[in-house]
Amino acid sequence: MNKILFLFFFFCALQTVKSQNALPSTTEPVDETIYNPSGVEVKPEFPGGIAAFYKFIMNNYKAPDVAGLKGQIIISFIVEMDGSLTEIKVLKDIGYGAGKEAIRLFSLSPKWIPAEQNGRKVRCSYQIPIKIETPR
Repeated sequence: MNKILFLFFFFCALQTVKSQNALPSTTEPVDETIYNPSGVEVKPEFPGGIAAFYKFIMNNYKAPDVAGLKGQIIISFIVEMDGSLTEIKVLKDIGYGAGKEAIRLFSLSPKWIPAEQNGRKVRCSYQIPIKIETPR
C-alpha cells in the first residue's frame, strides 16, 4: 500500500514539474471573423487597384457566344488573410454560362492585398459587378 501511495505522489509531482516547465503558448488565436469592407481600416485590393482587376477580367473573361447578350452579373467572395479568394458565388446572373465563367475567372485571380483591421490582416467579404455585352 505504501508503494502505491508513493508511486501516486511521485506521478503527481512529476506532472506538476512538467506543467511548470511547459513553455507558454506564443501563438495568438486567429481571428476567423469575416469583415465587411466598410468596417475595416484597410480595404482588400487587387494588386494594381480595381482598374487592374477590371483589366484582368477583360483580358481573361470568355463571354458566352450569344449575340446581343447584355446585362450585369454580381459576384461575391471572401478575400482571405493570405490574399486568396474563397467562397466565390454568383449573386446575380444573366444566364448562358456567364456566372460559371466568372467563377472560373475569379478562381484564377492572383492573390489580392488582404484587408487590415488594428494592424492585422483579416478576412473580408467583397462584391463586384461585371457588365457583359456581346456584339449583335
